[in-house]
Amino acid sequence: MDIKSSTILGSGEFRYVNEPNWMKLPPGWKFSNVSDIGIDSKDNVYVFDRGPRPVTVFDRDGNFLRSWGEGAFKRPHAIHIGPDDSLWLTDDANSVVRKYTTDGNLLMTLGTPGSSTPYMSGRPFNGCTHTALSPSGEIYVSDGYGNSAVHKFSPDGRHLLSWGEPGTSEGQFNIPHNITCDGDGWVYVADRENHRVQVFDKNGKYETQWNNLHKPCGMYMKPGRCPLCFIAESGAPASPSNLYVPNIGPRVTILDRKGTVLSRFGERNLGDGGAAHFLGMHGIAADSHDNIFVADLSSQQWKRNYPDKPEPAELPPFHRFRKLKVDELPVGG
Repeated sequence: MDIKSSTILGSGEFRYVNEPNWMKLPPGWKFSNVSDIGIDSKDNVYVFDRGPRPVTVFDRDGNFLRSWGEGAFKRPHAIHIGPDDSLWLTDDANSVVRKYTTDGNLLMTLGTPGSSTPYMSGRPFNGCTHTALSPSGEIYVSDGYGNSAVHKFSPDGRHLLSWGEPGTSEGQFNIPHNITCDGDGWVYVADRENHRVQVFDKNGKYETQWNNLHKPCGMYMKPGRCPLCFIAESGAPASPSNLYVPNIGPRVTILDRKGTVLSRFGERNLGDGGAAHFLGMHGIAADSHDNIFVADLSSQQWKRNYPDKPEPAELPPFHRFRKLKVDELPVGG
């Protein structure tokens, strides 16, 4: 690949090139609206899609391996892959979380499919959004569309505690949209409409927050202590007045454990000649080489943002950004 400075994204130690044709779908297959991405221990990639084939699996080179999940989900929302490669799939419209093997065998269900608790009751679940595992196997679920809460479960699925309420103060949420844990057991919650990530101890005690974010939707933290955190900021406009405002996303942001921005890239305008175009960034993951995978609800977001404009024939529902090695950078780069 001929890498030019104009095609390089990010900065410092985290510089990338877009690889739009990385995956190889079977002939005639097409994604609908990709809501999230997961990466297992072998760097296999799991695409969670709102089309007829909910889970599609590729190897690290983008070769198609298998698909499964037909008819099992009302609206796929998020995927988390545990250290044993178990898949935790969150279905927000069904208010349910299901645990699967990599081949699609159901192992556990949290919640009652199609039965939600009362709106803003704080009880699991009403529009749950994402799932994460602690180092000792406890299960955390962000419950953000009909609740403003986080729920903690034992490894065998017993409800242990919940915390959170609507609001903007510390420990309150306005759509907790994503959740993850680090190797020390701290819990990170993407508080989307409050434009921040809040950090809690294992029992829900507020510790700190990260700001300088615009609608953090997707969040992925690499396993282990002092990990990197990859965030997909949707930057979706709250009103038409900021639809074309620059430098507020959508974008990818890489932070350290203290919330310091290490690298950031993204562009709003589709077809403007740039190397990265995002419309509805919703999920994000990284493999063992820090290559970044982004789920983009592009078709859904186009209809929302540009209702009077015809939708382009091809909108990217999925992005892969390969991290560059030092010897691949242009001279002087």
